[in-house]
Amino acid sequence: MESLAADLSTMIRTPLEKSHVDAMRRVGSERQMKAGDILQKMGEPSDTFHYLVEGEVEAIDARTGERYGDATLGPTQFFGEISFLSGSKAILGARVVKDSTMICVPREKMLDLMSQIPEMSDIIVTVFAARRRRLLESNEASLTLIGAEVDRNIRHIASFAGRNRIPVRSLTLDEHEAEAIAHECKIGEPKPIVILGKTEVIEDATPTKIARRLGLDISIEPDHVFDTLIVGGGPAGVAAGVYAGAEGLSALVIEDLTIGGQAGTSSRIENYMGFPTGISGADLVWRGEVQAMKFGTRFAVPRRATKLQQRDNDGVFCVTMDDGDIVCAKSVIVATGVQYRRLPIDRIEQLEGVGVYYAATDVEARYCRDTDAIVVGGGNSAGQAAMFLSRTAKHVHVLVRGESLAASMSDYLVSRLEADPKITIHYRTEMKELHGDDHLESITIRDKTSGQDWSIKSRAAFIMVGAAPNTGWLSGLVDLDGKGFVKTGRDVGAGSSYETSHAGIFAVGDVRAGSVKRVASAVGEGSVVISKVWDHVGD
Repeated sequence: MESLAADLSTMIRTPLEKSHVDAMRRVGSERQMKAGDILQKMGEPSDTFHYLVEGEVEAIDARTGERYGDATLGPTQFFGEISFLSGSKAILGARVVKDSTMICVPREKMLDLMSQIPEMSDIIVTVFAARRRRLLESNEASLTLIGAEVDRNIRHIASFAGRNRIPVRSLTLDEHEAEAIAHECKIGEPKPIVILGKTEVIEDATPTKIARRLGLDISIEPDHVFDTLIVGGGPAGVAAGVYAGAEGLSALVIEDLTIGGQAGTSSRIENYMGFPTGISGADLVWRGEVQAMKFGTRFAVPRRATKLQQRDNDGVFCVTMDDGDIVCAKSVIVATGVQYRRLPIDRIEQLEGVGVYYAATDVEARYCRDTDAIVVGGGNSAGQAAMFLSRTAKHVHVLVRGESLAASMSDYLVSRLEADPKITIHYRTEMKELHGDDHLESITIRDKTSGQDWSIKSRAAFIMVGAAPNTGWLSGLVDLDGKGFVKTGRDVGAGSSYETSHAGIFAVGDVRAGSVKRVASAVGEGSVVISKVWDHVGD
């Protein structure tokens, strides 16, 4: 299966060409540094591109203050990783090993160069992405989580980090290293906690706090007006971000949880063109995010839109966030997709995060070891989750309300589910009751054919059923259908399939009434809509 980037240990390094270096000299400055000088501090903004002309530089492991990995950077190499594209904060520092000369280019000027010289951009982005992959696959991340096995808040942070491709280390409370870290941080006995770097304890940690500390939740200038605001970071929203940036529009993508949306919960997508061996939804959309950032599109996570208004004096749209911040744009692309519905079962909210989940990624799969896993749903996401979880769970039970999967799931997935000895499909069944105090322990299932109830011992249930559109924040500015989906095109008398009933507001992806609920179609809609956005902004 495809990964999010090339493997740094096996990829062939392609140096920047002389013309690329000359271009950097024209917009940057040459800097002399002494051995021992700090080039970049972990936690500071990644706002400068550093190209090494001569000398030697090492990355710094934030936990130890020593060299990260077993190699250094030499002449013709450059320091940095993917956080440079987004302008977020560095997750590794850098130190000069011996007297060095380097070309330093401010981030905005470097992004301009990269957009003008695609060959240079390809080299840099490939290396940056590969370095992020190495960080994710190593156990040397600057963010350490302790106690996810007992604390739902730590699990939420682990899920947020995993789906946003933020490198983390996760330790259990009984590990010796957790005890050593607790002692070094002077917090007494090990307890559920989040630590950045060596000893910075993030009290009462939440995904929002982590995002702000890492610079993912960008500051929004109150007087700035974007050409387009894309609300939703799933395939449709990210595709819109790619094409908006490529067409020279200033764009901001906001997402209330993790880039990838519902597609980001898919552990393996095999029917997306160009990936014959499959790719996870999170990796696929992350690649798109990198493309969009390369073109200058900005991202802010986690940011939830709560209200949409339009100014009378100039027609600019203003979206209010859940923290009270307001972001304004000449146009709005609604790409908020859908979310799985919470089933009407007693205590389900109490057990969310400690046995009840709405995504099946590596983070959640670790809690399926030595237990049966329950997947509720009959769509492709449910099928992909069942196949993925069968690798770690004792057995996977798929609960389907109907008598068949033929109308709701791709045939290749149905065939694989039926052939896998570790998966059982239960038709005409539903989850009736959840049992457990601090975490899920068992589930009562109703067989609708016989009317009988039966029980399965399980610590992990994955709910992937129903699709409620995220449209409450639109504040009545656009027409919705009876189910809350955004009406577009002919339904509202518009010329384009993606125009809504309100000029300047567009809708793409799963949130659009009548859309095909597939990743490929969402990407297509997000790509095509930009031509209409351009027409509106240019008027």
